[in-house]
This record gives sequence, C-alpha cells and structure tokens, in this order.
Amino acid sequence: MSTFKEIRGTLIKSVSSDPANPVLGEMWYNSNSQRLKGSVSLIGQWSSGGNLNLARRAMGAAGTQTAGLTFGGTPPPNGSTLSEEYNGSSWSEGNDIDTGRTGLAGAGSQTAALAFGGDQNSTVKNETEEYDGSSWSEQNNLSTARLGLGGCGTQTAGLAFGGTPPTTTATEEYNGTSWTAGGALPVAKYSLTGAGTQTAGLSVGGTTGSSDYLATTEEYNGTAWTGGGTLNTGRSDMGGAGIQTAGVVFGGFTGANTSQTEQYDGTSWVVVSSMATSRRVLGGCGTQASALGFGGFTSGDSNATEEFTGGTITKTFTTS
Repeated sequence: MSTFKEIRGTLIKSVSSDPANPVLGEMWYNSNSQRLKGSVSLIGQWSSGGNLNLARRAMGAAGTQTAGLTFGGTPPPNGSTLSEEYNGSSWSEGNDIDTGRTGLAGAGSQTAALAFGGDQNSTVKNETEEYDGSSWSEQNNLSTARLGLGGCGTQTAGLAFGGTPPTTTATEEYNGTSWTAGGALPVAKYSLTGAGTQTAGLSVGGTTGSSDYLATTEEYNGTAWTGGGTLNTGRSDMGGAGIQTAGVVFGGFTGANTSQTEQYDGTSWVVVSSMATSRRVLGGCGTQASALGFGGFTSGDSNATEEFTGGTITKTFTTS
C-alpha cells in the first residue's frame, strides 16, 4: 500500500499546537486534540453578530459593518419609527424617524443617512428624511411615492429606483436638497436590491409582480441603466451591500426563503457561503469584503444579525 509520503512527497507533521499562520493546503496532526487538521480556502464566510432590539422586516439600512444603521420596518401595523445603530457587536436605539413606515429604502452612513419612500398603514409614502447621527429631519419628497424600491448612494448624492404601486421604472437622483428624474430602469419591478453610488449604481433581482423572481442586474452610470451579469438564482427581497464592481447580495425569496449569497465583480455573480438563517426582506449594508445582514422574515420577524467577510479566506478544518 502506498504511503502519504509516496503519494504527496512529504509526511504530515505531528505538533502539540496549531500553527499560528498556516499555509494554504498545509496539513498537520494535533497531538493534544488527536485530530488531523489542515488549511483550506473558502470564498466568503458568515458569522453571528448582535441581535436587533426589535425583530422586524422591510426596514431601511445604511452604513458599514462596524457602524451600521437601520430604521423603520414592520411591526407595528403603521410601520416602526425605531432607529437602531450597530457598533460592530451590538445594536443600540437611536432617535426615531419622523414617519413610521415599512418597505422604505436607505442610503449613506450611520452619521449621514437618507431614508425615502415606504408604506404606512397601506398608504404609500414619498417622504424623505435625513439623519445626522443624532436626529432625523424632513426633506423634500420623492416625486413618485412608492414602496419596495431600491436605493443606494450617499446623503447628498442618493439614488432611488423601481418600486410599487404602480410598479415603476422611475429613477430619481437626490442632491442633498431635492429629487430630480434620472434614466428609467429597463423593466418595471419592485422588491429589488440596490448597491453602489449615484453614478455607479446596481439594481439586482426583484419581481414584476407576476410571481416571477428576477435574476437580472442593471448598472447605472449616472444617466442610464444597462444590463449587467445574471444572478445564479433569481429572487426578490434580498439584502445587499458594496459597489458596482464589488457587490454582494444575500437571502431573499425564490418562492421560499433562501440563505444563498452571491458576490459580483462587475461582470458576473458567483455563489459563496450561505447565511446561517434563510430569510427575506432583510436589511443589508457595508461592503463586499465586510457586510452586515439583519432582521427580515423567517417564519416570523427576525432580530438576528450576521456579519459577512468576503473574498477568499484561509480557514483551518478539523477531521472528526
């Protein structure tokens, strides 16, 4: 019988503790744990974060993994006014938004956020609010009231697109004071996901309202939308983060809740490690390398938060 050395050209080392910085592909035997271990490459990885104070879905989101922000959502029936801030480990309550609503969109950072659109007790809203890290203030309204819309950008350069009712292709650009019309989406849709900036935006997935779950991606250049790469799994109601050339989407609805995560390089989508919890209409913010997914709907409203580390990760495995 051939030995490992004859097959691979080397023996597996026996060590009393794991190496501090294992080389990709390296294997060793830990004599203390009596386990064979090794170093493998993974693309993206999720880990648990601190729970939201209020379990909810369909909220707005902004910020980063270590300075995240969420606002609005359901419950209560009129849409929550609650705003929460994330510090990289736990959520704390901030000052409430002025208009409680669900199905709204967000953009910007934890200290300079933008909230727009949504629904309050079956009344579709066009309200826009700005957050300065302490309090929310009313601003000029969207031209088109809608919920389930996509959003991205910053507080002074925001982008709103899609939404319902009626299901629309309308795109609007915010300059820190007011909204103006931008280039229309190629197809009217809602429950889509947004990422990127006002001049380099992403519109991902969604539905046209006919029980279809879209796999299409559209890219915005500040004037017009063009087709991008196709998702591996068409879906609506995802969380999203990142920029046009380095995006990530996660969770969503395919006819059932999903935990699937996909990364975008500006050309194509690739499936990476799944979330621990399948859910839809969740919040998302951050970057492809460091994203945050939270809340959403499982069999009920969730308060769970998960943190994503994107790219290629070297991780130690252990045999049973």
